[in-house]
Amino acid sequence: MNLPLAYRPCVGVMLVNEDGLAFAGMRIDNKDSGAWQMPQGGVDPDEDLVAAALRELEEETGVTEAMVTILKQMEEPIPYDLPEELVGKLWGGKYRGQMQEWFLMRFHGSDADINLEAHGQPEFCEWRWVEPEQLPELIVPFKRRVYRTVLEAFRDLI
Repeated sequence: MNLPLAYRPCVGVMLVNEDGLAFAGMRIDNKDSGAWQMPQGGVDPDEDLVAAALRELEEETGVTEAMVTILKQMEEPIPYDLPEELVGKLWGGKYRGQMQEWFLMRFHGSDADINLEAHGQPEFCEWRWVEPEQLPELIVPFKRRVYRTVLEAFRDLI
């Protein structure tokens, strides 16, 4: 009997600077697509969600907890399904998509503090600050609904 695949526990960070612009990084493994995304990643077993979000942020951008203020966590996680052609190919084939817990964080550092190679193997090959409204159009199509939901939830605090 085949059980339905689960959702991978995941955190995401909408990092905004003092000018209200959002961080977007181009994934190193998907740079030909022209798709950009916000920092995100899996939650380790028994890991606190805030700790996971701060860990992923630092691993992917070099931005430490001391450089940010957490403004809000979304009240509900957002699930998304992978496109059929990717199901079974990512994350060891164990998941159909991700269940994402999103955080809004204000960045108080400078651009020089952002280091995509802070933890060895980088996830992003380049980064930039963008108008938050641009984010849904920059991400891969199957995540656009997630980004629109995140933007709506955090809009008043950006």
